[in-house]
Amino acid sequence: MQKIIEKADVLIEALPYIQQFRGAIIVVKFGGSAMEDDANTERILTDVTFMECAGMRPVIVHGGGKAITRGLKASGIESRFVRGLRVTCEKTIAIVEKVIKGEVNPRLVKTLQRKGARAQGLQGEEVFQVERKTEVDPDTGKTLDWGFVGEPKEVNTRPVMDLLEKDMIPVITPLGMGVDGRVHNVNADTAAAALAKTLKARKLVFLTDVPGLMRNPKDPASVMPTLRISEVAELIQKGVIGGGMLPKISSCVEALNAGVRKIHLIDGMMAHSLLLEIFTTKGVGTEIVSDEQ
Repeated sequence: MQKIIEKADVLIEALPYIQQFRGAIIVVKFGGSAMEDDANTERILTDVTFMECAGMRPVIVHGGGKAITRGLKASGIESRFVRGLRVTCEKTIAIVEKVIKGEVNPRLVKTLQRKGARAQGLQGEEVFQVERKTEVDPDTGKTLDWGFVGEPKEVNTRPVMDLLEKDMIPVITPLGMGVDGRVHNVNADTAAAALAKTLKARKLVFLTDVPGLMRNPKDPASVMPTLRISEVAELIQKGVIGGGMLPKISSCVEALNAGVRKIHLIDGMMAHSLLLEIFTTKGVGTEIVSDEQ
């Protein structure tokens, strides 16, 4: 009987959060190692299904980097990265499209549907208008060009809202349409932040490979429960925010300034971390908020 009562207590703890976020749009970025493990993917998509059943309106933007790397290897194409971004030539973008559209996206959609969720895949080029990413290397002064890699400049939310208004979960590929009429590869973190910003989502959740933002990258116990915008510059200067976390946090700050209420960085490999972060008082990762909150 005690265990049954404890289960009821868990539901009661979740009640105010269910009430608070009913009808809210929550963008979830799903990728990295969390998406490679089948059992973990099942758990995360179960969480997303629960969110939808509890009255939230989840939107998934997914990655697929490791699946792309396997697809390129099978085709005899070497993966090459510059500053953490995949260099995407003409042959590479063809494999990226094939893997993302034909393998990764359908697998996520079918898993959600099997769990009873109403989900539909949505191609990123219908949502993201992008400019080709180039950057001047501060060390050499030369222009870096990643090929068919784009950065979102305009976001068309209509296809996303059409699905949400039908009570469906959009599952969006990390692709965009360039001004040249060609499909471009888009960093999924950047795409998710751009979408959340335009939708003015209530929450943006990054399922990452780490427990959150850590003051000491080697110490999981040093996770910061809360990060405020005003702290970001100092943490960058100290090197606490660096590497692959730097563009992620920068995108988070832009999204908060544009109206997203709260952003979460959580460990995608922790069982049901998504539900624990949203529906419990303590949470399990790092929440990023404006200074006013």
